[in-house]
Amino acid sequence: MGSYVQWGALANIVVFGLIIGAGLPTLYGLGVRSLDSSSRAVGRAAGLYKAGAYACFALVVLVIFGALAFIAAGGH
Repeated sequence: MGSYVQWGALANIVVFGLIIGAGLPTLYGLGVRSLDSSSRAVGRAAGLYKAGAYACFALVVLVIFGALAFIAAGGH
């Protein structure tokens, strides 16, 4: 039975699914939280919160476009 399952490939799929399935929404949520915190902060802290939020959003968009490019290129 063990010869039918490629455990290494299965582990790769599970890890990738956890990163994309849980990591990206968490990163997006962190960006939203930082953007909300920036409205209540004063001075330099407000700018840092906004910069962190925009960095989180940019990373999420970059990963999405990277995944689309990977799929368009053949996805192998």
